[in-house]
Amino acid sequence: MQKVSEVMTRDVRCITPHETVRRAAQMMDELNVGALPVCESDRLVGMVTDRDITVRATAAGLGPDSTRVEDVMSSNVRSCYEDEALDEVMITMADSQIRRIPVVSHDDQHRLLGIIALGDLAARAAKDAQQKVDVEETLESVSYPAQPDIPSSASASGNTPGGSAGSGLPSAG
Repeated sequence: MQKVSEVMTRDVRCITPHETVRRAAQMMDELNVGALPVCESDRLVGMVTDRDITVRATAAGLGPDSTRVEDVMSSNVRSCYEDEALDEVMITMADSQIRRIPVVSHDDQHRLLGIIALGDLAARAAKDAQQKVDVEETLESVSYPAQPDIPSSASASGNTPGGSAGSGLPSAG
């Protein structure tokens, strides 16, 4: 049974909650990533994604230099431990529809030790046919579209994107 520690990426760069959204976007560009762990010292306090910046800041008209990471980050973050079974983490990723999970210490500080991403799993799966199937199933589950956030007045009137009330998916003809 493979453990998270065998696949995870270590030495992950973080951003603090007090930095600006512009700095978060710059770091994502520099590192060629779409998400950053948010840490105070080495303690994980959240995650911020490129989507958070776009949807929670830009779409809301918030300025990149005046908006702090803490204003747009997700603070209720699923995490895992480095000695956890990889299969369990893949189930969590599929069930929660998340592409990356921070790896934290067992102590009460939840110090960031690394991150595990679908890309890490895919690279590892190339060597093992059964794990390849498991990773493909996880990717399919993570990629399945979730329902969009639609104001209650729009869903009540049936004016939802795609024409299918409430599903956010195109009508079936």
